[in-house]
Amino acid sequence: MKLTEFRPASYTSLSRRAVIRPAFVFMQGRFLASNQKNRLMATINQLVRKPRQATTYKSASPALDKCPQRRGVCTRVYTTTPRKPNSALRKVAKVRLTNQEEVISYIGGEGHNLQEHSVVLIRGGRVKDLPGVRYHTVRGSLDAAGVAKRRQGRSKYGAKRPKS
Repeated sequence: MKLTEFRPASYTSLSRRAVIRPAFVFMQGRFLASNQKNRLMATINQLVRKPRQATTYKSASPALDKCPQRRGVCTRVYTTTPRKPNSALRKVAKVRLTNQEEVISYIGGEGHNLQEHSVVLIRGGRVKDLPGVRYHTVRGSLDAAGVAKRRQGRSKYGAKRPKS
């Protein structure tokens, strides 16, 4: 008779279970799973050689220079198409700010009166489906008129309260 006939089926499951279970290693006076070996703290010598780097803050709207808004002059007003899967003609303006930086700003709302040499106010806030557009024009301030006949969300579009 062959040896395989007498072998129970549980032997194979036992060997698989032993492989899956993590091996434990004794290091520095404590037990660590084998996948945690590299997560130990740095030694003092390692920190002397290369100190810890403080996480640097990267602004989402660097052209504003930590200001809430900035004034600028439109150098070009045009439409552009969004990334896939969206399809539209989004209104944007290239704006030269008072700190001499040139940025692309999204013009929100239906219809606008902006043209070249219009003075606009820019706030931060990107448009997800337009690459490179990290700023919004503030409607209802300076040369940018508010959205006409806007009933809801009027404060975002600079629309006055309609007469009832």
